[in-house]
Amino acid sequence: MTSALLTDLYELTMLRAAREAGTASRRCVFEVFTRSLPEGRRYGALAGTGRVLDAIADFRFDTADLRYLRGLELLDEDTLDFLADYRFHGDVHGYAEGELYFPGSPVLRIEGTFEDAVMLETVVLSILNHDSGVASAGSRMVTAARGRPCIEMGGRRVHEDAAIAAARAAYVVGFDSTSNLAAGAHYRIPVAGTAAHAFTLLFDEESEAFSAQISAQGPGTTVLVDTYDVEEAVRTAVELAGPELGAVRLDSGDLTEQAVRLRALLDGLGATGTRITATGDLDEHRMEDLADAPLDGYGVGTRLVTGGGHPAPGFVYKLVEREGSDGLMHPVGKQSKDKATLGAGKHAYRVLVGDRAHAELVLPGESEVAEFERELMAELTSADASPDWGRTSLRPLQVPLIRDGEPVEDLRGPERVRRARERHRASVAELGLVADDRPDGPIAIPTVTDGTEAARVLR
Repeated sequence: MTSALLTDLYELTMLRAAREAGTASRRCVFEVFTRSLPEGRRYGALAGTGRVLDAIADFRFDTADLRYLRGLELLDEDTLDFLADYRFHGDVHGYAEGELYFPGSPVLRIEGTFEDAVMLETVVLSILNHDSGVASAGSRMVTAARGRPCIEMGGRRVHEDAAIAAARAAYVVGFDSTSNLAAGAHYRIPVAGTAAHAFTLLFDEESEAFSAQISAQGPGTTVLVDTYDVEEAVRTAVELAGPELGAVRLDSGDLTEQAVRLRALLDGLGATGTRITATGDLDEHRMEDLADAPLDGYGVGTRLVTGGGHPAPGFVYKLVEREGSDGLMHPVGKQSKDKATLGAGKHAYRVLVGDRAHAELVLPGESEVAEFERELMAELTSADASPDWGRTSLRPLQVPLIRDGEPVEDLRGPERVRRARERHRASVAELGLVADDRPDGPIAIPTVTDGTEAARVLR
């Protein structure tokens, strides 16, 4: 199946009109960005870039697609002939997957002709909005977990294909494993899972269920202990598996109170190495409340895969620069009161002092970078400047992803995900946030567009 029909009709009707008007071949620059972050979010986490590259590579119209489009009677034969031969021939630059983003961050820049780039809008946004929504929530959860491993287990709460993408996005931002086998197969994400309440209820006695599970999976398995009496279940599990019992899982009730009691009980039974895992409608706020509980890991589902209350980060795909009838490139952008767009293709940098991020720098062209550095350095070398400001540097955020329609790197899915996971870990470390800051707060760093503003931020 191709990705070409994962688009909206108006992109094709615009294409037809532009071809008839003779403007479809004008060079254009489109950008993907979000104007704001959800209330309380300190940063966003970008995920899905690798899936976007695959979707662009597969964006072509097969015979069945063209037959369907012809039947709509909205496109002329010239446009249908163009679609039959369509391949993206432009360039794509963007933030590396796993990178953090802020209001105004140009996370993707698509350059090509109008007819090259306009049709990609819907598929690009659907992937980035979904995956980054999951990743942004998941990153907060990983921080709140304070180093305790997290399992993604929300596949039953979303569309079956979205479940795979959600597991991928969660792994990018630091989740340790997933319950979803398809995600494990596609992206080599570690998989985890042992038994549900249904397994216990299948047997006449809880001890029979535990015995069968331990026999099949070994004493290192994780036993679900809240089907009936929690403490009695723990005693039974330890009696059957011995002190080598891997873990017990709590899925309901007062998790803090139960974890304290179970830790004491396990230690008293000699199962000092048996872990306690918590599941059941968890999110970063609940995990923060559990920070002091003697828990060893979390399983997270609904709140993760649905974006933690903000399933779509609000990414938009906007034309910011286009070729005019004079053959020159001109910045363009919507100028309405509430949705103004800064024109021109932009370049982005993370402003660092030492290894700590202090600002997101967004400039409308490469030529402005040298001027910015001169402007910034003049401010930072003034008489009242701190010595630390001499350690200021700019980390480029955009990397080439596609050149002339071809991927810059030929990476398989698992390798892409591994790199994205590393990038995310490093980018979060640059912010210097700690779990004690709590999940919600002001945006971690401001977005600036000139050296004077950046110097003010650094001061």
